[in-house]
Amino acid sequence: MLQKLIDKYCQLLSWLMAGSLMLMVVLVFTNVVLRYALNSGITVSEELSRWLFVWLTFLGAVVALNERAHLGTDMLVSRLSPRGRKACLALGHVLMLFICWLIFKGTLDQVKINWDTTSAAMEVSMAAFYACGLVFSVSGGVILLNDFWRFVTGQLSESELIGIRESDDMPHGDPRP
Repeated sequence: MLQKLIDKYCQLLSWLMAGSLMLMVVLVFTNVVLRYALNSGITVSEELSRWLFVWLTFLGAVVALNERAHLGTDMLVSRLSPRGRKACLALGHVLMLFICWLIFKGTLDQVKINWDTTSAAMEVSMAAFYACGLVFSVSGGVILLNDFWRFVTGQLSESELIGIRESDDMPHGDPRP
C-alpha cells in the first residue's frame, strides 16, 4: 500500500522534473537568442534555471532512491551469505537514514537562516531554494523506512538484499572471465 503511494509520488516528481527541464531549456535558449539578436535578455533566466537545476537534482535523487538506481558496487556484498547480505542491508539503511537526518537538520537550519533573505534577480526568499533538501530528506527517509520495514518483516526478496541493480549496459550474469 505505502509502496504504491511512494511510486505515485515518484511519478509526480518525474513529471515535475520533466517540466523543470523543459522550462530550463526554454529559458536558456530564449535568453541566448535575445542576447545575440536583440541585445537584451530575461533577467531572471539564469537564476531560475539554476534553482530549477538544483531542485531537479534533489528530486531526481528521490526517484533514483525509490528505483534503486543509484550507483553502487556489489563486489563484496554479492559474495556474502544471505545473513551477511541482510546485515549489510540493515547497516546501509541505518546509515542512510542517519544521513537523511543530517541533511534534514542542516537544511532546516539553512531555511531558517535564509527565510528573510531574498535572491538577487527573482527577489524570492532563499528558503525556497534550500527547501529542496527538506523535500529530499523527508522523501528519502520515508522510502528508506518503507524498505527497512519490508526488510524487518521479511517482505524483501533475496534479489532485493543487494541494494543496487545491474546496469542495462552490462551483460547479465557473471562479467568475470
